[in-house]
Amino acid sequence: MKLNYKKILFAGALSVAALSLNSCGDEWLDERPLGRPVGEEVPIGGFESLAFGLYASLRTEGGVSDFSYVWTHCIRADDNEKGSTTTDGATDGNVFNNFGYVATNGNILSDWNGHYKIIYDCNELINTAIASGDTSAGTLTNIAEAKAIRAFCYFELRRDFGSVPINLKTIDIPQDEIAPKSTIAQVDEQIIKDLTEAEAALPVQWTSAYLGRANKGMANTLLAKIYLYQNNWAKALEYSEKVINSGVYILNSSYDNEFTKAGNNSKESIFEIQKAYDFPTKYTNNFYESQGVRGSGTWDLGWGFNVPSNGLVNAYETGDVRKQTTILVSGGPDIYNSAGYTLPAGPNNPNPVLAQQYWNGKAYTLPAERIQYAQNKNHWENIKILRYADVILIASEAANELGQTGKATTYLNMIRTRANLGATPASNQAALRTAIKNERRIEFAMEFERFYDLVRWGDAITVLSTQGYSDRNKHFPIPQQAIDKAQGVLVQNPNY
Repeated sequence: MKLNYKKILFAGALSVAALSLNSCGDEWLDERPLGRPVGEEVPIGGFESLAFGLYASLRTEGGVSDFSYVWTHCIRADDNEKGSTTTDGATDGNVFNNFGYVATNGNILSDWNGHYKIIYDCNELINTAIASGDTSAGTLTNIAEAKAIRAFCYFELRRDFGSVPINLKTIDIPQDEIAPKSTIAQVDEQIIKDLTEAEAALPVQWTSAYLGRANKGMANTLLAKIYLYQNNWAKALEYSEKVINSGVYILNSSYDNEFTKAGNNSKESIFEIQKAYDFPTKYTNNFYESQGVRGSGTWDLGWGFNVPSNGLVNAYETGDVRKQTTILVSGGPDIYNSAGYTLPAGPNNPNPVLAQQYWNGKAYTLPAERIQYAQNKNHWENIKILRYADVILIASEAANELGQTGKATTYLNMIRTRANLGATPASNQAALRTAIKNERRIEFAMEFERFYDLVRWGDAITVLSTQGYSDRNKHFPIPQQAIDKAQGVLVQNPNY
């Protein structure tokens, strides 16, 4: 019997995470990629409930998409400041803004535990399904979904901690969690293996009834990204162009709309953590709430963490439409110039009301939505983890490093055109490299890429040194709780 996915979603069994494409008309949904089933043709597997649980966990597990994720994935960059008030979160501000990492920090522990919890749930699905002997197409799709999500979690851990344990066992007793570290190369190998196997069994896309499930685009994007981190330019270009040439994704014509509820699961979306705030369902977390404008009354939009730095504010080219979307200014209009929605005065005003001059526009809530939900804080926008813009800029960077400056320029200008900017003036490999770095900075401002980009480019020492960064800070310390639990099997990262 075919399950009603939407009823499962709204009953609470699934708060889906991930990707897929927004319906833009029947023609979009009726496209039939050759060689793979899509939509209603995708058979239901025998492990649907376990698969649905994985997507729900991406939203609910601490350190994966909540307030802890803001600390560990955003605050460390030069473009991001702690925000809120001086005393609010001051200890974590020192830990993340100023690189005072300690192995007992609760947000770092949440990062570790949350990702491993999902990995162990993926293991359970994969191992149970294989042991069952069920080789139906639906079950193979369930296994592929679990492998794609497991690879995503290992990619996150690899970026944050470096060498981490690879554990593919089903966890039945606490001792099953204990495993020694694997090298970064070994972790990469496992990520690539999972994604390659997943891509072979996942559909190209799902219909609107199945939004939120992993597909080929997600697997290929993560493959492109892991090869980018390895400086394997040929493979990074190959897999990014697989996504580009699939014809499934396009840039959202409006950069503004990409960061609203209307932009959820748009044609630019490759991997999103799903939220819902429609009665009777309230599947959400505090990710955006923690980053909204910290004010009162009409402007009580959140807790005020993760705000733009002066450096970011000054980094935009004249006419770049992304600046208005990304940066709210105290005393200025909201990002849509909504009538009557002017922010109160900030610290640069003789009579300040708000504690910060700048706020994260990508966490902003539209006035009409506040009225609709009787809620000021953003609980309904999906968390955009992978966007098509990232694929294009990966292709641009990889092509440039391979000496294909013409192709690199073409891809770079796709992003600039959407931003209302002219073609890049860069005309050689070195100048284009700098231009790509700048474009990534602006395109993903206040999202999750800047710190990791600086580290992989070797620029973190120069850019972040005034904040206290040193080479050891490219990775977090392994949480002390995990080391204690492992009873000597798991060793601390260097220089902690």
